[in-house]
Amino acid sequence: MHRRTLVATAALLLASASPIAWAQAFPSAKPVRLVVPFAPGGTTDIVARIVAEKMGAALGQTVVVENKAGAGGAIGAMEVVKAAPDGYTLSVATVSTTAANPAINPKIPYDPIADFVPIMNIAATPNLIAVHPSFAAKDYKAFIDQLKKNPGKFSYASSGTGGIGHLQTELYKSLSGTFITHIPYRGAGPALNDTVAGQVPIIFDNLPSALPFVKDGRLVPIVVAAPQRLAVLPDVPTFKEIGLEPVNRMAYYGLLAPKGTPKDVIDKIHAAAKAALADPGVRQRIEATGSLIVGNSPGEFAEQIKAELAVYKKVVAQQKLAL
Repeated sequence: MHRRTLVATAALLLASASPIAWAQAFPSAKPVRLVVPFAPGGTTDIVARIVAEKMGAALGQTVVVENKAGAGGAIGAMEVVKAAPDGYTLSVATVSTTAANPAINPKIPYDPIADFVPIMNIAATPNLIAVHPSFAAKDYKAFIDQLKKNPGKFSYASSGTGGIGHLQTELYKSLSGTFITHIPYRGAGPALNDTVAGQVPIIFDNLPSALPFVKDGRLVPIVVAAPQRLAVLPDVPTFKEIGLEPVNRMAYYGLLAPKGTPKDVIDKIHAAAKAALADPGVRQRIEATGSLIVGNSPGEFAEQIKAELAVYKKVVAQQKLAL
């Protein structure tokens, strides 16, 4: 009888050390890492930091934002792919890391569909082309005239090779019959800094990170990717208005976990994100960037990622884009 008791006790100890038992304990063991696959200062970083504190409060555990930039977001994405599927390492999902970069770069070391578990799309944001004030154009008509008259003279900054800014600008070039040289950076923050400093004349960026510079006159908005004109930029046309509707795509910022993360852990993280988005202060800060709050389900976000990846694969094939 004593031996049977020992065996039963050992079995219970082994069970308590299993991933399932760890999942049940989530998130009591340690802080949760939220990996931003771009440098500080860009929209991905802004959205992550807005929601992290309130998510932590809902979880009863600190959520620490970590920036892992490079390779169009692939370095940060791989940080999460390689992490234990226990809920303690999450990624901010972007169009760049889940669709644009995988669509154009066959060497991406992860599968954006198979290697992650989608949790929630937090927010959707408009994109825009903006120029340094010294650029000889302050509206779209003058902008396209400059590009047409001076092919190859100008360059544009983006958050990185294979990112949404890169792919959407290349699509814009193909459809508009223009040529500008791509200057990739390790995130929107550094790209913005050099554009604002006049080192690069043009940038394709997400609205939240560029808007403060637009508001204080250090960048001039030319055209936006949004369903309709924006209240914060009422005089700036959409890509649809200028006849380039395929470029009129918004960005998204969501949460991903490594594949194999237990459903109950995903549910806890989703509930914490939902609680964060219910906070009036969080909503106000996100909406103040020009973003639209989404807050959808894991299944809905999974379908959105699949659809976006399919769109960018088609764009790459049709426009014959390559790195």
